[in-house]
Parts: sequence; structure tokens; C-alpha cells
Amino acid sequence: MKKPVVVFIVGPTASGKTELAVNIAKRLNSEVISADSMQIYKGMHIASAAPDIAEMQGVKHSMIEFLPYGASFTVADYADMARKEIGRLLSLGKTPVVAGGTGLYINALADNIEFLPVKSDEEIRENLNREFDLYGGEEMLKRLMSVDKTSAVKINPADKRRIVRALEIYEISGRTKTEQNSLSKITPPDFRPVMIGVTFKDRQKLYDRINERVDIMLEKGLLNEAESAYKNGAGGAVQAIGHKEFFEYFNGGQALEDAVDTLKRSTRRYAKRQLTWFRKDQRINWIYKDLTPDVLNEAMEIIKREE
Repeated sequence: MKKPVVVFIVGPTASGKTELAVNIAKRLNSEVISADSMQIYKGMHIASAAPDIAEMQGVKHSMIEFLPYGASFTVADYADMARKEIGRLLSLGKTPVVAGGTGLYINALADNIEFLPVKSDEEIRENLNREFDLYGGEEMLKRLMSVDKTSAVKINPADKRRIVRALEIYEISGRTKTEQNSLSKITPPDFRPVMIGVTFKDRQKLYDRINERVDIMLEKGLLNEAESAYKNGAGGAVQAIGHKEFFEYFNGGQALEDAVDTLKRSTRRYAKRQLTWFRKDQRINWIYKDLTPDVLNEAMEIIKREE
């Protein structure tokens, strides 16, 4: 008997993943499971582009805005929770639709990675956080580079949470995060992943959408949300694109216009990194929105072929 299908909608930010996932879920009478590492946090609704009630169109979404701002949450934590959501929907005879741009989350589910647990050590983590604040991301990334180059080259110097966690794993276990991941067990999932990527053939069109989205976010109140994060935020979430770019403005070190330009540039670079990540996965069926008259029907054809 064939394994049931789970649909994955992936791609860069601002490519239209949410809209496509919602429309597919409506066609399949199912639900959407988010695979976005920032949409999990409360207090980041605008910056993370979490769907609002209107965008959900009555389709139930899970794994969205359920954690306190900045709370610790690992890929293994995500995989455990999301698998339960997938299992729940499959038990109801529904086809789950997983949508998001966080490659680690997508691969954890699609490849059914069972992570070896490495518990956090509060004292070690606090010391590393203090050192990060004292010496800065560049220096801490150099330290990580000296012990785990494979992990370090994938991390942005501003990503405090990931740098600290990688160093914490090394100090606790004596193994690098790369070694730890290699020891994690990959077994075939109980479903067949149908991978659909959505983007634009003309990269400039994607970048134009990103710039436009930032302007819309500002109209929705992004600045107030970011200021709240600046005043009250803690932990990894404050490093989210959409908040940290305004911190220099809040402390008087940068003009607002320059902060907005920085945000647009950071988001474009993030989209480029996402595309680089997903291009490596040969399972993904790509749909180019600027070349496809009916994206939804094209996606449904892909799903039908894979069933």
C-alpha cells in the first residue's frame, strides 16, 4: 500500500508560499503547518509575515505564534511538534500542507531526521551569551569556525542564537554540531513528501516584491513592533530580520531611511540564501510565478502526478 502524501510548499521569502499553501489546503480540505523559524514566536507577527485571519481564508494553521518572544526552541523541538500535527491530519484522512522557508525545518520533516538530544546547560549558555554581547558576533563566529567550520560557514555573524547553541553543544558534548547532526538518525518517513518550490525566474521581480513587502510592513506598524522588541526582547528572536535592522535607529546611531534600506538589503540576501539551500534538493518541483499563468492548478497537477 502506498504511503500517504504530505505536501511541502517551499521557497524564498515574499514568493507567495502562504497564499499557495492556503489555496492548496482549501482544495484538499486540509490544514497548513508552518515551517518558519520566526513565525513560531509571539510579538513578531509583522516582521515574520505570519498570516492574518484574512490571509488564512478559514484554513486552520498550526506552529504559528505559540512561543514567548525569544524562547529557546530547537530544530528537534520543531520536528517533534510538527510530526504530531502531520500524524493528526493523516489520521483524519487529510493531506497535510507544510509551508515555509526555513530549510532546516523542512528537511527535518521531509527526511524524518531523529536528532540526538543535547540538553542545554544554563550556566554555559549564559556565559556564551555574555561573551557574545561583549566580543560581538564576528569574534564568536571565528571561535566556532576554529572547531566547527562546516556549521560556522552557514551562520550569519548576527545570528546570536545559532552561534551560541553550536558552541554550547561543543562545550557540553565534546562533539561539534556537525558531528552531532551526522550521528542523528535518518529513517524514511511514514509519508511521501511532495515538494513544490515557488519563486520567480526573473530574480529582480522577487527583489521588487521584497522591497514592496517591507513598505507594506512599515504601514502595518513594523516600527512599533521592532521598538517593542528593542526594549523588551531577549534571546534568539531579537536577531530576526525585520527587528534588528532598526536597533541602530532606536539608539540614535542611524537614520530611519538608512535602517529601512538595510532591512530591504538583508531580506534580499536572506532570500538568496534560501534559494541556494532549496536548489540543492532535487525533489523540489519548481513553479515560476512570472512564467506560470495558473500557479494553483500547476501545483495541483504536481500533487496529482505524485499521488
